[in-house]
Amino acid sequence: MSLRINDQAPNFKAQTTQGEIDFHQWIGDGWAVLFSHPKDFTPVCTTELGYMARIQPEFDKRNTKIIGLSIDPLDDHKRWLKDVEEVGGAKITYPVIADTDLKIAKLYNMFAADETGTAEGRTAMTNATVRSVFVIGPDKNIKLMLTYPMTTGRNFDEILRVIDSMQLTAKHQVATPVNWQDGEDVIIVPSVSNEDAAKKYPDGWETVKPYLRKVKQPK
Repeated sequence: MSLRINDQAPNFKAQTTQGEIDFHQWIGDGWAVLFSHPKDFTPVCTTELGYMARIQPEFDKRNTKIIGLSIDPLDDHKRWLKDVEEVGGAKITYPVIADTDLKIAKLYNMFAADETGTAEGRTAMTNATVRSVFVIGPDKNIKLMLTYPMTTGRNFDEILRVIDSMQLTAKHQVATPVNWQDGEDVIIVPSVSNEDAAKKYPDGWETVKPYLRKVKQPK
């Protein structure tokens, strides 16, 4: 079955560069970002892992753990991460999963369930679909899914923006408009009546349309 937003993120045990983990236990009571890679020693992925290391403090501020995945063995990961640190200019302190049996890639629908074989002999092209980002909430449900082509580096600043939006909207009865950035006006969701909105926002709001009411971002 295909995964959808709000489905439970499949749990798994896996070997990582920081030892074995149980994924749901590792997430704990916070948020998590799982981002996958088709193979070690690939150029675009090298820049991505390095950038994630540099901005990891931003994820920490949001109570969000990050974890990588690549279809190669741990020994290859450890050698590759030396290159990543050199290119990215930051130490890798988050774990990277060795998905050599393709089990996790299949669990997360990056491969078909009947895909055969292991990491041995596979190329970046045969693993091209393993280029996904999953944001997972404290309830262990999938909140966001993105898949990128191999030739296009991912925009992890956008992932931070979306996490800001999701954490804000999970706490308040609001939504965020197009291109929203933290601190900008938000939208009162239609399920909140004007009467209830008046109690929540005594300073008022802007009614663009009866179903589109903008208000200052809640603190």
